[in-house]
Amino acid sequence: MATADILLLQKVDHLGYEGDEVTVRAGYARNYLLPKRFAIPITRSNRKQIDALRIRRAERETKELQEAKELAERIRTLVISFSVKTGERGKMFGAVTAADLVHKFAEHSIAMDRKKIHLDPVKHIGQCTAKIRLHHEVIIDFVFDVISEATTA
Repeated sequence: MATADILLLQKVDHLGYEGDEVTVRAGYARNYLLPKRFAIPITRSNRKQIDALRIRRAERETKELQEAKELAERIRTLVISFSVKTGERGKMFGAVTAADLVHKFAEHSIAMDRKKIHLDPVKHIGQCTAKIRLHHEVIIDFVFDVISEATTA
C-alpha cells in the first residue's frame, strides 16, 4: 500500500495536531489533506516550517490550558438546579441531559460544547455530578441539583 509522509498544518480529527509528522495513505493525502491545505508533504525545505509550527503549537496549547483553568474556576462557583415535573410518587417525567446543562451554562454566559460534558441522563431527584472535560489536563466534577416542581410550588 502506498503511503505518504506529511506535515499537518492544523488539527485533523483522529490524525494529529499542527506540526505533527504523520504517515497516511497516499490517496488520502493527495485527494483530501493536500488540496484542502490541511497538510504539506515533508521535504528538506519544509524542515524550518516544522520548527515554526511546533513553536506555534506550544504557545497555543499553553493558552488553551490557561483558558480551561480559568473556565473551570468560573464553573466551580456556579450553583445550578433543575426544577422538573414529577408524578404522584415522585417519579420524574423525562430526564436531565448534557444539553440541558449546556443551556443552563449559557444562561450564565458560559459557552460550552455538550460533547465536553459526560453525563448519563439523570432520571432521579437529588444531587447529581457531571464530569466536564475542558482540556485533556483539566477535568472537573460539577455538582448540580434536581428538584421537584411540586416541592417548590
